[in-house]
Amino acid sequence: MPDDVPMMRIGSNLLVTLQGDLEDATVEQIERVVTREVARIQARGMLIDISGLSLVDSFVARVIARLVGMARLLGARATLVGMQPAVALTLVELGVSMKHVHTALNAEQGLARLQGLRDDRLDG
Repeated sequence: MPDDVPMMRIGSNLLVTLQGDLEDATVEQIERVVTREVARIQARGMLIDISGLSLVDSFVARVIARLVGMARLLGARATLVGMQPAVALTLVELGVSMKHVHTALNAEQGLARLQGLRDDRLDG
């Protein structure tokens, strides 16, 4: 499944969709596949759509945060989109640090956020 991670290129951005019940090994493989694709296409931005995740444990949350950090090191800004209220509650209860993770309600708002982050980077 990880080699079949739903990914779509949108201009200079990559849209990655995470869905279903993710096992630890699967999440680590997704992390490798996605970072390789970010580097391959030289993505400037990445949307991580987690609307298909109804539950997130602390390991999955840490890997998502790590994926955002790796994308940044590769020159891409990342925004997490589609978070369910139960997932947000779980992240807060688990105390997983998501300070460096930008979020948006949906992909459209996420793309707008990525554009704003890109404009800020060019200005500063």
